[in-house]
Amino acid sequence: MKQTIYEDNKYSMQDVGNLYIGTKYTLGEIVDTEELPFKFRLLVERYILPEAHPEDTLESNLYYLDSKSFLLKIYKQMKARVKINILEEKKSLTGKPGKRYVTRTLSVEALAGIPASEKEKQGVVVQELILSKLALASF
Repeated sequence: MKQTIYEDNKYSMQDVGNLYIGTKYTLGEIVDTEELPFKFRLLVERYILPEAHPEDTLESNLYYLDSKSFLLKIYKQMKARVKINILEEKKSLTGKPGKRYVTRTLSVEALAGIPASEKEKQGVVVQELILSKLALASF
């Protein structure tokens, strides 16, 4: 029997100014994955892992981020933003109300400012971490 592994959101992409990282990576995998930039892996190993468990995903780390935590300061220093999917009620073209997921990009501070119970109620799913390359290089 072949076992398949869900890796749709385990990716990293770069453009001129940003680094995009999928949030299904565990923190331990981030440290061991060669395709991720060395500087980011070093920051995770030195600053984020002491505050979290290696089996935590980047998604859960960002989802449960506290507005007073040291990790928020680290993410703010990296000028981090997150791409989230949120469940919203929208009217269709026929005027019937319905729910659908909408993609939004928030700063890490804005995401941390939303309580976990409100995130669950709104159906928030953290999809991607976006980091500024310039801010990453300044560490």
